[in-house]
Amino acid sequence: MLETMGGAAGELWQYLNTHGASSATKITKESSLDSKSIQRAIGWLAKEDKLTIIMKGRSELLALK
Repeated sequence: MLETMGGAAGELWQYLNTHGASSATKITKESSLDSKSIQRAIGWLAKEDKLTIIMKGRSELLALK
């Protein structure tokens, strides 16, 4: 499971590096990650202090630091 989570974190990082700040919903639609994998990847990257969450109105956008 830990290896799967690390892979998802890497894929999320690559997506954000390419596309910039995005919502989890958009990432789910445009990547191969499902919503549970994205949530785990968010936790992984947040713990490593590589992720920031930007509030835009009522929406949360994920972005790399």
